[in-house]
Amino acid sequence: MSPRDVVIIGAGLAGATAAQGLREHGFTGRLVLVGDEPERPYERPPLSKEYLLGTMAREKTYVHPQDWYAEHDVELLLSTTATFVDRGVHEVGLSDGTRLPYDALLLATGSRPRRISVPGADLDGVHYLRRLGESDALRAAYAEATAVVVIGGGWIGLETAAAARAAGLAVTVLEAADLPLLRVLGSEVAGLLADVHVGHGVDLRIGVTVAELVGRAGSVTAVRLGDGVEIPADLVVVGVGITPNDELAREAALTVGNGVSVDEHLRSSDPDVFAAGDVADAYHPWLRRSLRVEHWANARRQGAVVARSMLGQDVSYDRLPYFFSDQYDVGLEYTGYVDPGGYDDVVLRGDPSAGAFVAFWLSAGRVLAGMPVNTWDAVPAIEALIRSQAVVDTRRLGDAGVPLEDVVGLGEAVGG
Repeated sequence: MSPRDVVIIGAGLAGATAAQGLREHGFTGRLVLVGDEPERPYERPPLSKEYLLGTMAREKTYVHPQDWYAEHDVELLLSTTATFVDRGVHEVGLSDGTRLPYDALLLATGSRPRRISVPGADLDGVHYLRRLGESDALRAAYAEATAVVVIGGGWIGLETAAAARAAGLAVTVLEAADLPLLRVLGSEVAGLLADVHVGHGVDLRIGVTVAELVGRAGSVTAVRLGDGVEIPADLVVVGVGITPNDELAREAALTVGNGVSVDEHLRSSDPDVFAAGDVADAYHPWLRRSLRVEHWANARRQGAVVARSMLGQDVSYDRLPYFFSDQYDVGLEYTGYVDPGGYDDVVLRGDPSAGAFVAFWLSAGRVLAGMPVNTWDAVPAIEALIRSQAVVDTRRLGDAGVPLEDVVGLGEAVGG
């Protein structure tokens, strides 16, 4: 039976996309979208890319135009925090004392940046990047700064480093591992991306720890490393990962793993409560494991699927993980999933020194993931390669003269 009252907690991309999907698929009941930010739903990738660089207008970051919510009868409650979920009476409590009834509830509460706890972490000039206002503050800081230290060589760290170099700042990136993005890309490809940043003038320091942020008159002036070396900085950006906002689910006694545990239909341990986006630890029927994916495409795609699931349709989420990044003149897309160290071969198709290639990660001759770099329209063929589970001829896979479509189906296909 279709619900009469739907509440969505979390006014980000997943929540907004779910609201759109509910209306598109015929839901006519009350629909409330609750967000703790003052901004209507917006997309986060531009915050470390075009918007931070000043090449994208603020209005372009929003998921929907301002009047879309009223036109589609979506009650948008901004600057409002959901304080509890009472599953017994099917109500959500809000920070203003309101209690919202629901027949179906979506947790799209997203995630938050991990904080560093070293001395000096609360000095002025220390920035995190997750919200639109934080991107505004960082862009303004770039205009005044001369030297920035980025703590963390993940996607956010590297993208903000690229933006800082574009703004003419001296940039130092500090990474605890042997290479930036080592867990995601492995040494073969992570090294290539590290070379891009070094080639653009970034002072990349690997295998280092941060002991203290040094300040004067309440503002950061340097970063002291574990070996005592001090790196001057009038601006520090911290990007050391994110944490799912799963507290509401925990307090409501829902099953929680690495985020809110949901099945392939994005339904939680309570059949009337769903989760999508960064907070969802979703069972992936094709990968046969639960996975929490912290990227734009996942939030958008899960939002669309969960809307149908909440309406009782028999749908499941089995899209392969996908993300993209833009750094300097390098655009890359990654499709698939590989556990850290879960591959035994890397095949490069094309010439990395020419700036355009495709990297493939394989295990036992089967493609697990692929990443085109400055190479466009390759993702569908990569997805087909992965899903074929075929043992491929790696020489042909690495030969840019052989169309990727012709590699699919080579070897003995193995059923999934």
